[in-house]
Amino acid sequence: MVRIGIMSFAHMHAYGYAASLGQTGEATLAAVYDDDVNRGQEAAQQFNAPFEADIDAFLASDLDAVIITSENIKHRSMAEKAAAAGKWILCEKPLATTVEDAAAIVEACRAADVGLGTAFPCRFASPLAVLRHQVAAGEFGAIYAASCTNNGQFPGGWFGDRDLAGGGATMDHTVHVADLLRWMLDREFTKVYCENGHLHGRDTELDDVGCLHLEMEGGIIVSHIASWNRAKSYPTWGDVTIEFIGEKGVAFVDAFNQKINVYNDSAMRGAWAGWGDNPDLGLVQEFVDSVRDRRAPSVTGVDGLKATEVTVAAYESMASGKTITL
Repeated sequence: MVRIGIMSFAHMHAYGYAASLGQTGEATLAAVYDDDVNRGQEAAQQFNAPFEADIDAFLASDLDAVIITSENIKHRSMAEKAAAAGKWILCEKPLATTVEDAAAIVEACRAADVGLGTAFPCRFASPLAVLRHQVAAGEFGAIYAASCTNNGQFPGGWFGDRDLAGGGATMDHTVHVADLLRWMLDREFTKVYCENGHLHGRDTELDDVGCLHLEMEGGIIVSHIASWNRAKSYPTWGDVTIEFIGEKGVAFVDAFNQKINVYNDSAMRGAWAGWGDNPDLGLVQEFVDSVRDRRAPSVTGVDGLKATEVTVAAYESMASGKTITL
């Protein structure tokens, strides 16, 4: 049985990953650490795991790996400590809020010879995996352009704090799409232009919408909207959509359209009942496999670094009003 600890339940994805660990049948949540003691104790109780308030004691315990789901700014310090302790690491996205910190995480894990994965569960959504296979098989010919969205609800809390989050919706929702496009097209980004702002009245001064225009190797043009524009009453947290314009045709995928519309007169609102796969479980299962086999996770730290580069360039573009060359 692979023994995995979770470092912080600050990010809501921690709860999905914790639940997924129990579903693998091959791993157990062996310990919880959180610098917010009340939050950590509540999560540990919810998932029937021991809680440890001291990070050094947590990392000295009998753990094979850790999942880092803290506030974004704390990823580097936690990852460096975990790597020094010899633990395999799955780190929530964005890998870091700066390119320097993301590169430092990658280097720390390389030096310690431990596996490092970035939490990009969208790679494990079957509609996206099918599209990737079709593109690789040449069904759409050369890809000329892509139009993408990652719109969601404002998570609140520390996500609205620049010192902890590093940025707003552009930071939160660009990395997923940047990673998917690199994965699907096997190309790197070369140019980034971004305009963003605070347009939806969210309770934060950070950007709640970003409009990005990007270029990839081979001249592929990409437009992307990253936002916190979804209302509190929206049936789910948001979306991930991609449209490819190709030599032989057009492809459109909605990653979370494996659902049934449910209308409940008692609740007086619509809801979605999902019938498809669980990307969190796919991500966690692959990480567990990598720990067991002592190999690098399939979604690597370098993948996280590359997505961070695009996101940081977006903010540099917004500040300068210029296109940033990567």
